[in-house]
Amino acid sequence: MDWLHHIFQKSPEIALFLSLAAGYFIGQINFGKFQLGGVGGSLLAAVLISQAGVTIDNGVKSVMFAVFIYAVGYDSGPGFFNSLNRKTLREIAMAIFLAVTALITVVICAKLFHLNKGLAAGLAGGALTQSAIIGTAGDAIARLGLPADQVKSLQSDVAIAYAVTYVFGSLGAIIVCVNILPKFMGQSLRDASIEAERELSAGSSSLGAGQIRALPELVGRAYKIDVSAGKTVKAVETLHQDMLTIERIKRNGKNLEPTPDLALQLNDEVLVVGRREAVVAFGANGNEIASVDDIGVVMQTREGVFTRKGMNHTTIAAAREVVDRDMRHGVYIQSASRAGQPLPILPETRLEHGDVITFYGSPKDTKRAVDAAGYELPYSNKTDFIYMGVGIVLGLLIGLIVVDVGGVPLTLGSGGGCLLAGLLFGWMRGKHPMYGAMPSAASQLLKDFGLAAFVAVVGLNSGLQAVVTVKQSGMTIFLLGVVVTVLPLVLTMLFGRYVLRYNNAAILAGALTGSRSANPAFGGVLDKAESAVPTVPFAITYAIANVALTLLGPLVVGLV
Repeated sequence: MDWLHHIFQKSPEIALFLSLAAGYFIGQINFGKFQLGGVGGSLLAAVLISQAGVTIDNGVKSVMFAVFIYAVGYDSGPGFFNSLNRKTLREIAMAIFLAVTALITVVICAKLFHLNKGLAAGLAGGALTQSAIIGTAGDAIARLGLPADQVKSLQSDVAIAYAVTYVFGSLGAIIVCVNILPKFMGQSLRDASIEAERELSAGSSSLGAGQIRALPELVGRAYKIDVSAGKTVKAVETLHQDMLTIERIKRNGKNLEPTPDLALQLNDEVLVVGRREAVVAFGANGNEIASVDDIGVVMQTREGVFTRKGMNHTTIAAAREVVDRDMRHGVYIQSASRAGQPLPILPETRLEHGDVITFYGSPKDTKRAVDAAGYELPYSNKTDFIYMGVGIVLGLLIGLIVVDVGGVPLTLGSGGGCLLAGLLFGWMRGKHPMYGAMPSAASQLLKDFGLAAFVAVVGLNSGLQAVVTVKQSGMTIFLLGVVVTVLPLVLTMLFGRYVLRYNNAAILAGALTGSRSANPAFGGVLDKAESAVPTVPFAITYAIANVALTLLGPLVVGLV
């Protein structure tokens, strides 16, 4: 063990990355139907590795958590602000319910087992993983007017109880939210997320990574002309309500330009591109040909930001009527999104300035359409670090703000500040997509690595002290910590399901982890959900819980 301690002293970062590697390996092991997951595994591995004696600078923990929570807020910002309505009363009620049940649980445990004010406050701080309680409880103890040595003793008891209960406080929240909740709801977090995404996209199914539709909406087919002989290109396209375009014509071995007035002749070979139902109807007589040389065409998708004057809040159907046929000829709307959220491509869907529209067609046609709609949104796989850096700095500055309410210092802290900044900057990116690019892969890396490293540092720094204190103080405080961790979560889960009527496991899991400010558990939920669906309820309840749970420090001191 000494040699390992020596290595960790020289290079503590080895302990950090060893915790991640071992943790994610442990997290993949199935214990029956139970799987700890990478986040919970990293915490457990870090606690075990910490027994060799290693300390990671807390600045690393702060940085990792800042980038994680900012990326979470950035991805969910558009959805968060779009969801701010009367429906969020459920999230407010859930966060308050958990704080109240946690307070009652702590006070009852303290009364039954004769805990002093310091141990009771530390129990609340560790079991609920709310570090701010240490500060607020310590300040409340100092204001009791007790002798200095007694104040010091009680404040020390706060730290002891916190150290003993913190590790299971994190692990227990992961177990309840990531493993127990989906089984209770009878729905996996991934399936629940897919269901929620389908509802948000007006019933269309959501595609996972590597998935494509067997029947794409936009297709191209080659046909030999028979019943359409004698009709002009424009007449054929108009007959099918401009839902298809004749892109190429080959006649007697020669390629012809498909001008609107060109009449089709028997046995002409044509390439037709458009919406599937129209293209299938065009070839209903069975005149499709497998392949034709020299009439293939490269199609392209372009993203454009909709800013056309005089057409804000215009439906797709109305826009189609207003825009000249020659302008929209050969161009199809493949998809559209608003502030990062997909829009259904339906005639009654209203387009608003700032919406991002994906056009499909030939390069020439899509360029014309993008210019007419507004301006092109260039593809980029690079992160705008100016935008990201300013956002995180702003979040950290917000976290420094402390408001004194009745002698109780309230603050969002760096986590709450970076979450708020991420939400704001993500929302602004949705409104002005030319700025602040962060590819989804880059955002996912920040979330995965940031959270895993944060959890590992927590385990490495607190694991040794927790084990030592349990040996010195017995198991009473630890077992009480298990009760305070699990009972409020389970009661709030039942409250959310049967009183607040949460029917979706992913949304309930996000709201529950936020209500407990359980960041490691939230990371586990995201990992299992493989979606940002849980983020919106988490963001709402997390902001409320940061204040409500912080208030428990002086309340516990006053009630015990």
